[in-house]
Amino acid sequence: MAFSEEDKLVYGNRICSVGPGRLTGSDRVHYPSSIDLAMKLHYVKGLYFFSSHAAEGLTPTRLKETMFEWFCHEYYYTSGRLRKSESGRPYLKCNDCGARFIEAQCDKTIDEWLELDKDCSLQRLLVSQQVIGPELSFSPLVLIQVTYFQCGGISLGLSWAHILGDAFSAADFMNKWGKIVAGLQSNKPNFLKSDTLTERSKDNPKPLPQEPLSVKRVNPVGDHWIIPNNSKMATFSFPVTATQLANLQLEISGPNQIDQIPVFESLCAIIWKSLAKVRGGTRPEAVTICKNSPSKPAKGTALNTQIISKVKAGSFSITETDPRKLATLLLNEAVDERSLIEELVEKDHGVSDFVVYGAKLTFVNLEEADFYGLELNGDKPEVVHYSVQGVGDEGAVFVLPGPKGSGIGKGGGEGRIVKIVLPEEQVLELKAELVNYGLGGHDLP
Repeated sequence: MAFSEEDKLVYGNRICSVGPGRLTGSDRVHYPSSIDLAMKLHYVKGLYFFSSHAAEGLTPTRLKETMFEWFCHEYYYTSGRLRKSESGRPYLKCNDCGARFIEAQCDKTIDEWLELDKDCSLQRLLVSQQVIGPELSFSPLVLIQVTYFQCGGISLGLSWAHILGDAFSAADFMNKWGKIVAGLQSNKPNFLKSDTLTERSKDNPKPLPQEPLSVKRVNPVGDHWIIPNNSKMATFSFPVTATQLANLQLEISGPNQIDQIPVFESLCAIIWKSLAKVRGGTRPEAVTICKNSPSKPAKGTALNTQIISKVKAGSFSITETDPRKLATLLLNEAVDERSLIEELVEKDHGVSDFVVYGAKLTFVNLEEADFYGLELNGDKPEVVHYSVQGVGDEGAVFVLPGPKGSGIGKGGGEGRIVKIVLPEEQVLELKAELVNYGLGGHDLP
């Protein structure tokens, strides 16, 4: 197999499995919810960069030792493996097979890497791209890659099967690891109660009043959980400073602070309109919004609790519409479709395959995710990136908090990081459109 020059930037991969330091029990199983199963073809990808001070003393051996403890408690089932019931419905057998742990090296410093990879297209080298299957019983649901840089800093790359939980859960999962690295006490295992397969098989699914717009049924993928895209997808990213956000909100909302449109909706309105221009018409006329649920359970439980909503533009042209009108639509007209998604999954007893991210153009609000809660040696990450692998052809936009104190951070007065996944042929045109609004453009010729 031939490797490109880019692929050679990260080398020396060493792979092993790390599980809990004590047995969970041979009869323990975990049954994913209907929403979990709707997300099974997606994978959350997280990437943390830490300075040399933060990484001091964190050898591979030390990191693996803390993982023995990590997997003994709330997240015991993340070390399990997938199985299928007689009906074909997936479930998790908590057999302690472990997460995959990958060690790698890079001859660049972190600063050199970040300068080289301004649009984040090389992040695939720092986060495992492995998917589940084709043999379910041998496929880990969690993969963690630690890459050691020349400067002494490290990156931690997380690949997290979305069937376990959303990006908010993945962030809590990583933050818990940081506490164990710091030597803080962990809780005892919190074994989750789930419906049994027998109970679910007796359910009589009700007729759907309507099909949810925010998901798309795809042809069966079998035991190889990967989305069959029609286009080659590409990812790019750009920072948005607090000053840029203030100017953008002023342009969209005007000087009246009372009616000011929030940051997320302001950014999404601009991207929605710009992408409609790239696609040569009113498309996309309907979009999906994913955001944090205010009623999610306490930290320490991995679940898919994010709100999944649809927004329909109606009959007006997206390209001719004022961004404020689009932003107001996103803010006030979102319709929660989670119950419809659950009914759709149960209609086929949990065996069908679906796409959520990219079924329609999907805007994902990760502003409230605690991505900077992972601390090593008392230091927070220099920068954190999160996105999703397995985005459908309509694409997805992720709005993240940036590092605190840099003008690109978490909180109302800070900046954001925007990551966009689109068909490759649309990327350059969208970048050019966004420059008209003062967004991105740092990597354009």
